[in-house]
Amino acid sequence: MRFRKTSLFFVLLIASSLFAQIPQISPQTYPGTISITVDASAAQTKLFHAKLSIPVKPGPLVLMYPKWIPGEHGPTGPVVDLTGLKFTANGQPVAWRRDEIEMYAIHLNVPAGVNTLEASLDYTSPTENGIYTSGATASDKLAVVNWNTLVLYPAGYNAEKITYQPSLKVPAGWQIGTALPGAMQAGDTWQFKPASLYTLVDSPVITGQYLKVLKLNNPPSTPPVEMDIAADSNAALQFTSGVEDHLKNLPQEAYALFGATHYRDYHFLLSLSDHVAHFGLEHHESNDSRVPERTLASSDYYNAMSGVIPHEYVHSWNGKFRRPVGLDNQNYDEPMKGFLLWVYEGMTEYLGDMLMARTGMWTPERYRTNLADIAAQLDNRSGRTWRPLGDTSTSVQTLNDAPYAWSNWRRGLDYYEEGELIWLEADMTIRQLTNGQKSLDDFAHIFFGNSLTANQVPTFKPYTFDDLVNTLNQVAPYDWRKFLNDRIWSTSPHAPLGGVEASGWRLIYTDKPDDIQRNREGIREYVDVSYSIGLMVKTDGTIVDSFFFKPAAQVGISPGMKLIAVNGRKFTPNILREAIREAKGSQQPIEVLIQNADYFKTYKLDYHDGEKYPLLQRNEKPDTLTEIIKPHAAK
Repeated sequence: MRFRKTSLFFVLLIASSLFAQIPQISPQTYPGTISITVDASAAQTKLFHAKLSIPVKPGPLVLMYPKWIPGEHGPTGPVVDLTGLKFTANGQPVAWRRDEIEMYAIHLNVPAGVNTLEASLDYTSPTENGIYTSGATASDKLAVVNWNTLVLYPAGYNAEKITYQPSLKVPAGWQIGTALPGAMQAGDTWQFKPASLYTLVDSPVITGQYLKVLKLNNPPSTPPVEMDIAADSNAALQFTSGVEDHLKNLPQEAYALFGATHYRDYHFLLSLSDHVAHFGLEHHESNDSRVPERTLASSDYYNAMSGVIPHEYVHSWNGKFRRPVGLDNQNYDEPMKGFLLWVYEGMTEYLGDMLMARTGMWTPERYRTNLADIAAQLDNRSGRTWRPLGDTSTSVQTLNDAPYAWSNWRRGLDYYEEGELIWLEADMTIRQLTNGQKSLDDFAHIFFGNSLTANQVPTFKPYTFDDLVNTLNQVAPYDWRKFLNDRIWSTSPHAPLGGVEASGWRLIYTDKPDDIQRNREGIREYVDVSYSIGLMVKTDGTIVDSFFFKPAAQVGISPGMKLIAVNGRKFTPNILREAIREAKGSQQPIEVLIQNADYFKTYKLDYHDGEKYPLLQRNEKPDTLTEIIKPHAAK
């Protein structure tokens, strides 16, 4: 028995030695150019095909499927949707084996005499919304081709050191938009110039039957900027009043903010569809933003959804040209570290919303409503008493797709919104230290403008926490290290509202939601009474979240339960609001009938303070906030 075990051990050892370990990253350039041909001609079926021709040498080879996707901040590459994988060499099949630990690694043994390996694969785009590039990506009328979902690359090389020759076939009659250089059309097939793996993955393609190109600036004053819009209908391409002018203001206001660009040209890739995942994903010379079909044709949707457009544009400077150490991975199997996301995303949120107002995409009132909503949401976040903001950044890969239930206690990707509050306070601190002579705009010029590298082929310059502190001190000397650390690691029950208050405003609560808040609830089909009784409820009564320390949670009502009736009457959003209003000044509790799986129970909410909706109200300080959001570009 011992001999047989030993023999089997050596057999397994010999067999495993045929396959390479996943190599460390080499400084060398991968020899030869890999061709990738993508067939998206059946995009309506959600099935995409790719063929690759890979220069190789005989012996063990490891190919990787992209795992850690830039901008997604986690191991979100949709390997589960990689299907139909086959390899051949000289017309003969080549066996492959998935790594038993690293699911994104494919091991092969290239036969003798072979110098080119042919690969074919399918990508089955999800039909559900999903998250980022692993979400739904195509409808009957449009699609977004993300190269990371269709490519394999040799392990052990920097993404900048591997060259691909890409081509793409789209459905008959469909047009495309992309920042990928050298697009040349031949029928329904598009050829592109050779590009590094980094540039390829960083350059998605939008394609559709209804595709409109909107030129947003007039070169040569700055590099060309355009918006390539694909929609599920031609009617969705008919903009509501003012939208086109607002969008054309964006490149000018961004240039005024940063003082330089770092792209050859820039493409907003905008999908207008109710049948794809809704999100925004940044790239250096483009962005992949997906919003509901009527976003540009309806003022309600425009106000609710258009914030993604300037946010992703700001990422060309903050996130692409300047990128935190830890998020500057050399290829897509190298893990990311998200600690500085309160800068990468949080400052981008602040600057993006600022540009929303400066361009006219938001009115000053709309900007303040958004800021009030952020301030109230975070000031009522019970989870902040145990989880500091810095941990939401570090934990991004676990929080990315966390359920909404219990989010008030768990916390989510709060580095976006709380980062906005921190950078507003930093802006106000700079203005106070310099008697209004400098602001965060000056920081943006120095940190992100960097004219020595402006207007060149895209490159990136990593930054550290120390770089951030040093540049802030260059603008206005102060103990910025303590300022930032106090806010990042705080477990105070209250949000950092110092910037709001210093800018001339205070957070209060009123008993009437404004039109924007009502529109948002209508679009998202929920009723938000979180600041009164502490519930977020879908219009069908399903309780999405229950806020710790608020009346509903205190009596035992929790997410996943269902609100059936209020004070003996069938639940509707209006009935719930009426009950909260009627309880104000009364001694009678609000009675709610709750379904918990197969059981029903009546709860009494001893709440009598009426409806509460956030609002910014002027305080005794000068109104600097209005100055911050005024247009800055010369007309």
